[in-house]
Amino acid sequence: MTTILSTKPGLADLRPTPDEISRLRDKARFVRLETIRLIEIAKVGHYSSVFSCAEIFAALYYDVMSLRANEPRWPDRDRFLMGKGHAAVGLYPILAEYGYIDKETLDGYTRLGNPLGDHPDMRKVAGIDFSSGSIGHALSAGAGIAFGGRIAKRDFHTFVMLGDGEMQEGQVWEAAMFAAHYQLNRLVALVDRNGFQLDGRVDDVIGVEGLADKWRAFGWEVHEVDGHNLAELTGLLRHIKADTARTRPVCVIAQTLKGKGVSYMETEPGWHLGYLAPADAALAVQEIMTKEI
Repeated sequence: MTTILSTKPGLADLRPTPDEISRLRDKARFVRLETIRLIEIAKVGHYSSVFSCAEIFAALYYDVMSLRANEPRWPDRDRFLMGKGHAAVGLYPILAEYGYIDKETLDGYTRLGNPLGDHPDMRKVAGIDFSSGSIGHALSAGAGIAFGGRIAKRDFHTFVMLGDGEMQEGQVWEAAMFAAHYQLNRLVALVDRNGFQLDGRVDDVIGVEGLADKWRAFGWEVHEVDGHNLAELTGLLRHIKADTARTRPVCVIAQTLKGKGVSYMETEPGWHLGYLAPADAALAVQEIMTKEI
């Protein structure tokens, strides 16, 4: 009998229990700690970009998405795509827990000949549904996957996580129009609204507000949530997943903090890409282990 690691809740009692929240908090902590460990192997990586979405990873993979351990190609699995593919280092440890990647492969992250790179490659890594890294393409691919699922009469949902800087890309809005026009009600976009991109503050580079109104104008159902509040985030995603009467695609704008969980990263946008010296790594690990988010 195949082990199901994620749940598919019904319409009743969709708010997570305290025990469930505690478990998801542990998983988000696991994502942060493994990110530090793997970047130590690579000697450079995207710490703060992962830390802003660690709770999103936890809620999706350990609660909301329908997935089967050791079956990365299960036809009815929920799909997940990342526009912000540079956060893949936080996803790989989760795929290893599902049995899609073995530990030896995980421990060789970015080494010569290893399939795990800074950005995910669906041709090389089981459990990756889209090769991302060039910002702006993931929602188009996700819309195509959702449309294909409808044609094939499959029940899966397609979740696409986008960076807020990605909202500056025109292709995102072309995909948004397509999805609304074809009423892709099993498509969910999650915007990691952490306020920063590589070149600085998102709204200093090219302003994207009012973001919620933009998505509504494109015909999407829109929700805003604290992306680090696992009770609110998981409860919302459960409701979205369980709503069979919806006729529109959904956008969740998750308000997050870049570098969340490590105080000196939360106040320094330069940690978008970097490397922790041993003393700094020890401080980061200590904060992650002792601070409740």
